[in-house]
Amino acid sequence: TIGEIMLRLTPPNYEKIRLATNFEASYGGSEANIAMALANLGVDSTFFSVVPNNSLGKSAVRWLRSSDVHCTPMILTGPKETPTQRLGTYYLETGYGIRPSKVIYDRKHSAMAEYDFSSLDVEQLLDGYDWLHLSGITPALSENAAKVCLEAIQAANEMNITVSCDINYRANLWHYGKTAAQIMTRLVEGCDVIIGNEEDCEKVFGIKPENFDAGKTNGKVNQSAFESVCHQMMNRFTRCKIMAVTLRGAINANHNTWRGILCDAGTFYHSKIYDITDVVDRVGGGDSFMGALIYGLLTYTDNKQKALDFAVAASCLKHTIKGDYNIVTKQEVENLMDGDGSGRVKR
Repeated sequence: TIGEIMLRLTPPNYEKIRLATNFEASYGGSEANIAMALANLGVDSTFFSVVPNNSLGKSAVRWLRSSDVHCTPMILTGPKETPTQRLGTYYLETGYGIRPSKVIYDRKHSAMAEYDFSSLDVEQLLDGYDWLHLSGITPALSENAAKVCLEAIQAANEMNITVSCDINYRANLWHYGKTAAQIMTRLVEGCDVIIGNEEDCEKVFGIKPENFDAGKTNGKVNQSAFESVCHQMMNRFTRCKIMAVTLRGAINANHNTWRGILCDAGTFYHSKIYDITDVVDRVGGGDSFMGALIYGLLTYTDNKQKALDFAVAASCLKHTIKGDYNIVTKQEVENLMDGDGSGRVKR
């Protein structure tokens, strides 16, 4: 995976940032979360990024390595390469009940955004791998970051490497003069597997189901309405073989419904719906779905329904875990798939 790993700072106990006197520190970021989730499931995973060669950057690398993610190609930079020597940071104010969560980004001039990738040999970077994953977050950071993402996708296409992309639209990041549609169109054209949530396709490509408002679901999302979204996306991006959409019904910050659909060559697969009544941490939910879907597609090669069911169950469990990435086991996911959601102690 290629992306930016960040320092995550969160006030404890659902406190608001303006009242916080201390923050819980961890690390995360969409593509890093997916690499860690896959490594946790036993998939050999490597993460490429740029971080400053200081204590924060080294701590982020140590965090990844402690989760069995290979970090050999990562670039640790000095002041000449990235003058501000910054690791991207985000602040998470965890919502409660009717108060939604809030994210404040502090990523401008981060090492990943500043670095000049012109000397990077992307073919050498990708040599020996069979899957490349990116998201729509990294191209939003800077033109340099967008350019290296496009070069990596184009090289992967030439090398017959499967490419997946999570559209992951973040309105607060696109500030360098290009729109998401301008950049993401060329990137998504080279992708074999695409996922998005119930809003991504609309926000970036103007593709949406009729009569849908993500803020007014009351926990009920009609899966069938998103079949047209998959059809439109796959007709527009003809290289795409698999399109999946995660569907979140937000009743309040702590109570969500969760399901997904997948389209494979015109055949649709629908997951069961999970009623998550006590959300611990929803950040990284989409990443956990993507990581588990990649695992499912690699493992259950002839069973797309099981791949989807595994992804939805794994990401459902992620909502019960603090932090950005998913650390559930395959057995825990399969137990939930089999209907065991009792929470009884396993001895």
